[in-house]
Formats: sequence, structure tokens, C-alpha cells
Amino acid sequence: MNPADLFAWVLLLLGSSAALGLVILLTGLARVFARAPRLAQAPELPVDGSLTVVVPAYNEAANIAACLSSVLCSQSPCSVWRVLLVDDQSSDATVAIARETVSGLAAQQGLELQQQCDAPDARFALLDAGPRPAGERWVGKNWACSRAMEQVNSDWVLFIDADVRLQPATLRRALAQATADGADLLSLAPRLGCGCLAEWMVQPIMASLLGLGFPIEAANDPASPVAFAAGPFMLFRRGAYEAIGGHRALAGEVVEDLALARRIKAGGHRLRYLLGLDALDLRMYADFASLWEGWTKNWLLGLEGSVARALLAAGVVLLIFSGPWLLTPAAAIAAALLPSQRPLLLAGLAFALAGIFLQLGLRVWTRRQFQLPLTLWWLMGVGGLVVAAIGPTSVWRTLSGRGWTWKGRPLA
Repeated sequence: MNPADLFAWVLLLLGSSAALGLVILLTGLARVFARAPRLAQAPELPVDGSLTVVVPAYNEAANIAACLSSVLCSQSPCSVWRVLLVDDQSSDATVAIARETVSGLAAQQGLELQQQCDAPDARFALLDAGPRPAGERWVGKNWACSRAMEQVNSDWVLFIDADVRLQPATLRRALAQATADGADLLSLAPRLGCGCLAEWMVQPIMASLLGLGFPIEAANDPASPVAFAAGPFMLFRRGAYEAIGGHRALAGEVVEDLALARRIKAGGHRLRYLLGLDALDLRMYADFASLWEGWTKNWLLGLEGSVARALLAAGVVLLIFSGPWLLTPAAAIAAALLPSQRPLLLAGLAFALAGIFLQLGLRVWTRRQFQLPLTLWWLMGVGGLVVAAIGPTSVWRTLSGRGWTWKGRPLA
């Protein structure tokens, strides 16, 4: 086979593989979401019991006001509930903004606010986590969450991240569902939001990959050892949380949500993982630097620490998302210059174009499921390049410890 023929066959193989991969992705997502359990609607009245909502925060000045407002203005989930903000030694205005937010909510007047917020200042408390113990390895939010539990005596405890926004009925819906299902841990998959260019390039791809990779059925099956949970929203029965050792037992775990979910199941407790796309929104990253830091922190560990899987997944993303955009001009130019190989090259071009339209179809599906608009959908090709680079970078940082940080704090 001469070089021109080989080139044409390679283009055809890559184009068809990319299109097939996108078909598999779309089909798999449709199947997973059709069978996935969803959070039930809210009951008319609060449930019995007590709840503490814990918000660990480190340098969350940009997020804390909106987060606290959404939580404090929730419908009452139960007879006794409160919100505990744990400041993990922030160096920005997180604490000052939090206090101003709560004071502002309490000062507002009007029937509508009184019905929704029910004395927000009375149910809010602020805790300074203090310095982490010398000689001990604490990463992420584990220290702040552990310190919070020293002050929690409620029946239930909910950990949410500061970049989460709750709908008014979310707390009531989640607590009612956990009670009805006999859950010891109930976690909700949020709807991902995008705001900056980096997020529009990368987050729709990540949402698709996570949606397909969520082992929802197995995670909800008590007979299966598979466990999964989403860190931004984890509602524990306090007794079960304490029985597994909580965050304190996982001080050095970077991906602590998966570790907690596995301990819940391994301990014989009930795990429920549900879609909460209409209940909470999550805006993860404000810019490219934080997105790069966040995904390179989690990519390898999210794939169970397997270097082979991490690199293979990055390669697949490169093929199916960037491939069609790179192959389309390559096949078109080659077809014009190589008449003998034109039929093969035109077939490759057709597959590449089909891949681009399948990406559009994926974004249309994402819009329907996540209410994520089609904004900049054509940047998925560039996003594929970014995600493909995240894979090997995550492997290097995680294994070497160099540059492996979260919000500037070292994880190694």
C-alpha cells in the first residue's frame, strides 16, 4: 500500500471511529438518564427531625453570598434546622461578605421574604476552622467538615459546596426523600452551569462524560459494591456518618466524596444517588486557571488511579471531540489533491462532518436535560484538546506531587 492510500484509509478509520464514538456516547447517555432515579417533588409539610447544613468555605468571596442566600431562603425542610458556615482560614472577604449577606436578609421586610426566609440570622452560625494540626495531612475540605461536626447534634447533616445554588424546595425535597427511602447518604447530581469561555469549551464535554460514567443503577443497588456520590451535595444520617468515621477518617483523601460513599456501602448503610438537575445548580470554575487546576486534580483519581484508563480516556476525548474538526479540512484538502484516493477521502470527510453534527446533537440533548444553551457549541473541538491535555497533566501532577494543588494549597 502506497503512502497516499495509507493516509486515506487512516483518515477514513479515524473519521468513522469518531462518529461511532459519538453515537455510542449519545445512546449511552439517553439510556442512563432514562433509567436514572430523580429527586421527588416536595411534600406539603416539613418532615420530622432536625438538620444542619454545613458549608465549608475557603476563599469563596465570589460565591458565598449567592450560596447562603439560596440556603437561608429555602422552605423549611424540618422542624429544627440551621446553617453552619465553616471558614477554612480564608484570606479574602468570605467571612465579611457572609455576615453582610445574613444581616441583609434579616433586615429585609415584606411578607414574601418572611414566608421564605424565617429569621435567617437566628438559624445561621459561623465557625472558624482554625489551623490544621501540625504533622497531619489534611487536604481539601476535610478539616473544615470535621471541625463542623464537633458542633453538629442534629439527626441529619448536609454538606454543600459554596458554588452550589439551591432551589427553594430542595432541602425539603432531599430530606423527605432520604427519610422515605431509609437512606443513610443521599447525594444529588447537580446541573452544571457555564459562565466563562473555558467552561463553555470544557464543561459540556465533562458533563457528558460524567453523565455516561455515573454508575447510577449500581450505586443505588444495595447488593452492588459500586458506590458513587457528588461532593457538592451530600446529605448524611448523622449516625451513619459517625459510624464510618466521617471526614476525619479520610483526612488525606483528595476525592473524599467517593471515599465517603464507598465507606457508607461497605459499612452496610443505604446509599441513594439521584438526579437533582432541577434542584441545584453548580458553577464550578470562574476562569481557565481554576478549571485547569480543578480537573487536573481529579482526573486520575476519578478514574480510580489507573494511569492507563486516564490516558486512554484523554485519547478517546481527543478522537471524538477534536477529531472531526481536524479531519474535516484535512480530508477536504486531500480529496482535492489526491484524485486516486478521492472516494476514500470523501467517505472520511462524510464521517468527520457526521461527527460535527453529532456533537451538535449532543449539545441539543444537553440543553434538554441540563437547560444548558447551545452557546459556543462549535468550540467543543478546542475543548477536546484541553481535556486531552488534562489527562496526562493529571497523571504527572498526581504521581509526582508537583503542581498538584487546589486553590493554591498543595495536595501532596
